[in-house]
Amino acid sequence: MENANSVQKARYHAWFHHNDSDGWITVAKKTSQGSFKQEHFKPDRLADQLSNWLGEDVFFSQNTFYRPSRSIETIRQLRSLYVDLDFYLFNYNPSWVIGKLEHEFYGQSIPEPNILIFSGQGVVLIWLLEPVPYKALPLWQAVQNYFLSELASLGGDPKAADAARVFRIAGSVNSKNGAEVSAEYRHNNKYELRQIQFDYLPELNDEITPPKKKRKGRKKKVAQLFNTYRLHHARVLDLVKLVELRNYEVTGHRELICFLYRYWLCCYTNDPQEALNQAVTLNLQFTNPLPNREVERATRSAEKAWKSKSDDEANRVAVEKGYPGAGYNIKNTKLIKWLEITEEEQTHLKTIIGPLEKNRRKRIANMEMRRQQGVQKREDYIKEQHNKTDDLLFKIQELMDKQPGVKQKQMAEILGITPARISQLKKIIKS
Repeated sequence: MENANSVQKARYHAWFHHNDSDGWITVAKKTSQGSFKQEHFKPDRLADQLSNWLGEDVFFSQNTFYRPSRSIETIRQLRSLYVDLDFYLFNYNPSWVIGKLEHEFYGQSIPEPNILIFSGQGVVLIWLLEPVPYKALPLWQAVQNYFLSELASLGGDPKAADAARVFRIAGSVNSKNGAEVSAEYRHNNKYELRQIQFDYLPELNDEITPPKKKRKGRKKKVAQLFNTYRLHHARVLDLVKLVELRNYEVTGHRELICFLYRYWLCCYTNDPQEALNQAVTLNLQFTNPLPNREVERATRSAEKAWKSKSDDEANRVAVEKGYPGAGYNIKNTKLIKWLEITEEEQTHLKTIIGPLEKNRRKRIANMEMRRQQGVQKREDYIKEQHNKTDDLLFKIQELMDKQPGVKQKQMAEILGITPARISQLKKIIKS
């Protein structure tokens, strides 16, 4: 049990960050083996539980999850952006870094953060957000990586930029130097993710709200990256959904699923260790999981392929061979064949779909667009045409009764239709 002052600091830190949270919050503690022991709590239980966790190397999640599982595919609410500054790697003085942030960054290339976590060696900048759902994750990642790139010169850690990240909590102790973690609360005004994007990444406006008329020209690099985040995120969600659809019975596809999951997570998070940890966690959910060492061995080439995406020579060779670039660029047709994805399963997926499912969705989208534009449903149209035919049949019969010798041409002129149509309708009457 830690002293009351440390517990109070931890509780206030958790409250300031998560006082109106919805979902599960992860509390984690690093073990002597270097792994994490973690539990998940709802916001109303978090404060009471912290006293049982405080001590060395205690962390908590910055976003929340819809179930007690810490991964990007279980995100419920995106509640913050953050950058971990490891400026000690450059031997920068902490006071100099804080002063540089104040005078050269805040309000210029980045907004002022809500919280500074002094973690014992570096500092973590936290921007609190008006909560947004997991669907905003590609936009969140684009803004997150923009902040990271702006602060790279101060030691911004690219491996601490995924949405499932945990950071040290105030009142705990950093075992590396025995320093107590502290937090500085600068303001409590929450930011809107879309507004940050609009202010600092306006080149993404057309990607988020596409113009009616497509603009010509090559997209800027930041827009290309945003679309890449969006695709990799959707791929990861599809893979997890496929496993769920099969009730975690995926024997025969385990190695491939873990490989693809690890590769796409590497591409999305830029954190190969976290990608491996999450791949191992996914494997453990299978009804017949692989040994952990087998998961690492069978998916090792995924990390190698991800690293090649940042290798100029590897990209040059890939382009010469006709590929978009280094790494794996796997088409849907191959994914569907490799994973034996059925047509019915495809109806539940976002991006791993074949031509039939793509056309089905296009038809539905077109029908919905026509309805929104005032075009009738097919059944309503058919009903209306039947009513028109019944009305014409009644009028023709009436003319025939009143004027037995009337010609078809005269009927057509009176009713405003063609003689051929009169002939068709008279056959219906006589039948």
